[in-house]
Amino acid sequence: MIDIRTTPYAALVMRLALGIMFIAHGLTKVFVFTPAGTAGFFESIGIPGLLAYPVMAFEVIGGLMLVLGVYARWVAALAVVQLFVAATVHFGNGWSFTNANGGWEYPIYLSISALVVALLGDGLFALKPSTKA
Repeated sequence: MIDIRTTPYAALVMRLALGIMFIAHGLTKVFVFTPAGTAGFFESIGIPGLLAYPVMAFEVIGGLMLVLGVYARWVAALAVVQLFVAATVHFGNGWSFTNANGGWEYPIYLSISALVVALLGDGLFALKPSTKA
């Protein structure tokens, strides 16, 4: 049974956690690995380097949209796809993040978390809810 009194809080917490994670990963790509370095990494794994730029933009802007609650369901639905594609890079590495080049469990977990936000909704304090409640 779902507790309708606490569900909006649960949706808020999940939305904030996912948004903060996206912002952190996006800014790491921008400021630590640099855009050129991120593009180079994409190319090294067979993904066109130019795709690094919209990925970084999505992670930072999409993360902010999630935190603020602006079309969070739609952003989360797009994130499911982006995170699953990110997971495919790690499929050959095995399950654990301690494996060389990281495992696939974390990006799959994040993909499922994004699916939860997309299904559950915006939660409390959304500036621009995706749907009417």
